Amino acid sequence: MGLFDKLKEAFKKPEDYKAPIDLMKEQEETAIQEPVVEEVEVIEPVEVEVKETEPVVEENTQEKYTKGLEKTRKTFSERMNELFANFRSVDEDFFEEVEEALIGADVGFETSMKITEELRQEVKLQNAKKPAVVQNLIIEKLVDLYEAEGIGENNAINLQENGLTVILFVGVNGVGKTTSIGKLANQYKLEGKKVLLAAADTFRAGAINQLVVWGERAGVEVVRGKEGGDPAAVVFDAVVRAKKEHADVLLVDTAGRLQNKVNLMNELEKIKRIIEREIPDAPHEVLLVLDATTGQNAMVQAKQFKETTDVTGLVLTKLDGTAKGGIVLAIRNELHLPVKLVGLGEKITDLQEFVPEDFVVGLFKELMQDESK
Repeated sequence: MGLFDKLKEAFKKPEDYKAPIDLMKEQEETAIQEPVVEEVEVIEPVEVEVKETEPVVEENTQEKYTKGLEKTRKTFSERMNELFANFRSVDEDFFEEVEEALIGADVGFETSMKITEELRQEVKLQNAKKPAVVQNLIIEKLVDLYEAEGIGENNAINLQENGLTVILFVGVNGVGKTTSIGKLANQYKLEGKKVLLAAADTFRAGAINQLVVWGERAGVEVVRGKEGGDPAAVVFDAVVRAKKEHADVLLVDTAGRLQNKVNLMNELEKIKRIIEREIPDAPHEVLLVLDATTGQNAMVQAKQFKETTDVTGLVLTKLDGTAKGGIVLAIRNELHLPVKLVGLGEKITDLQEFVPEDFVVGLFKELMQDESK
């Protein structure tokens, strides 16, 4: 069963649909709530009426994607509505409008051209004339291309079964790099792993303290040096300590001075050499963190970082806060970099492993049309 077939199944069951079990990666999430301590002056014993607390309803992975992609789904819906508002016939003007609509939905220029050309052929083949049929064909072509470009793609984090896993995080300042590290640290800690953080962004003011705060929230230790110090020295200390304490995961924060690519490349290469000297097959992941709200600017950053260092995967933050989630389609189709993690909310538990099937259903399910009408 292909991705578009699964999407059609979801469309038939809009209320209670769950992705097939063999494709779902159900994740148990534990909501972390900080206790609120109030100072109370006790005058005399009083009887307190104990009210039953309402059970916390946990969202499954598919529900999180459906909720998190609401703004992007609305954008696609508006583009489709505009496209078919004055629909007369499937002619060359219509195909030009399709291309413009897809570009406006942030699926990327190359992807938009490819989809439009394939749609042109399919419409002729099926002699499609009804708007509902044509709209479903557009979605089918988007999904088919997305699936085809993802053959062999591994969206899972490369965690080592035995020994230490080292994950290097790169990205420009302000994209949510440190926050993502803190959330991932919390996730691994809840899974019973021993986690260590390395504050190797020694250049940005406040970066070290920010990571320390996240470390405290997640309950993990942070190896740090002085502000303005040598990032490679911090990483060396962190690797030595992680090995000595038999840590399972070391997450390394790095600087994001993309405006000086030569220095950035040299700095990252130095850090990687330090890690490789201590652990020959590390780092096991180099994750580029991108802000999904920046749309095509995120694509530009990804291309530049891909030229600078060996990026193994992407972390897309703030996917729930943007109407530009179509960037996920462009990233796979044009960059061929796997998305590993996505931010679908502000809570510490809202950093999710990327599941392509859930993404497709969450994005397109409500846009499918009933062709019988």
